[in-house]
Amino acid sequence: MGTHNRWVIAVAGICMQIALGAVYAWSVFRTPLATQFGWTIAEVTLTFTISIFVLGVAAFFGGLWLNRKGPRVVAITGGVLYGLGVFLASFSANKLWWLYVSYGLIGGLGLGFAYIVPVAVLVKWFPDRRGLIAGIAVGGFGAGALITAPVATYLIKSVGVLDTFAYLGAAYLIVTVVTAFFMQNPPEGWRPVGWTPPASQMSQRAGGDYTLTGALRTWQWYALWLLLFLNTFAGISVISQEAPIFQELVGVTAVVAASMVGLASIGNAVGRVFWAWVSDLITRRATFLVMFLLQVLLFWLLARTHMVAGMTVLTFVVLMCYGGGFGTMPAFAADYFGPKNVGPIYGLMLTAWGTASAVGPLLIAYLRQSTGAYYRPLHVIAVVMAVSAVLPLVISPPGKSSRRESELTKSETPPVRSKAA
Repeated sequence: MGTHNRWVIAVAGICMQIALGAVYAWSVFRTPLATQFGWTIAEVTLTFTISIFVLGVAAFFGGLWLNRKGPRVVAITGGVLYGLGVFLASFSANKLWWLYVSYGLIGGLGLGFAYIVPVAVLVKWFPDRRGLIAGIAVGGFGAGALITAPVATYLIKSVGVLDTFAYLGAAYLIVTVVTAFFMQNPPEGWRPVGWTPPASQMSQRAGGDYTLTGALRTWQWYALWLLLFLNTFAGISVISQEAPIFQELVGVTAVVAASMVGLASIGNAVGRVFWAWVSDLITRRATFLVMFLLQVLLFWLLARTHMVAGMTVLTFVVLMCYGGGFGTMPAFAADYFGPKNVGPIYGLMLTAWGTASAVGPLLIAYLRQSTGAYYRPLHVIAVVMAVSAVLPLVISPPGKSSRRESELTKSETPPVRSKAA
């Protein structure tokens, strides 16, 4: 397959991620479900928590399965489970447990299986733009809510919340399954014609492809996991409390706070592409260092800002950094452990997402309750980011010496170059 066709795969992967990223529009369903069936907001929100946690676990198993059966089978299975899970949520009338099983468990399994596929496939097709293409792919995931939220809001008003699940589930199934047929790996050792990785990139890349077992024997895998956890922890803490933070610190109404949330959420999608692009220019290590140091300033200023415009801009950049972690880390993992087994290696790393999604919101809620104000929890996160900045300074690629050969699975096939320009 030539260079031209890899862009077709990229477009298909982005469309798939947009459909999957619709899960971020869950807040649209919270109030209608709580009002219609008498559930609390916390009970309804648990559906989203289950879905994201299951996503993190399923992505690992999807990555393992991808290496055995190929990306297309895993993507189709994920798309079917995701669409089916959302569709089955339409039968949740007065059955909260069924909402958890359908949207949370079944939908979350589908999300995890399908999410890892475009990421693992595209970093192999684009060794020359590894960071940027990973950022664009997961940027689609971040943008999913921007498209889905207004559509879902219109449908809820027109046909009701349960029928909305049915319509969206069918749409998600069609989009994900159709795009799944485009998912395929390049030939072993493929690279674009005329492209040779520059010395600056080679110095930040491993000398071969690690197996999952080999990667787990290095301290670098755990360091990358911790980088993703810390960055996600900071962003998800704010995401979980955005509207209340705006109302308390700026004194706006719930309606204005909701508008601020919408504007700031665009940063999640923008950051995935922007920071991934930056990481191709200044290395992944430097990118995480800049994001961590920037967030020290951002969280400190958030606690002291009382203007609507200033608060919106600061939160927008916080969410850019949050998305930047997801945009940069797939390429980081491929750099350090090779692209061949990036599916299971990065898939297991995504457990940091689920863990941070549980720890961050709970911690900021606890600190808010115990201190009586949001500015103190925000200061705590600023301190955490300052300490975290040490990690990008000390991390380096795994060793390339011969004693590690048993941990590597190196191809004996010479590089296959594209025939297209």
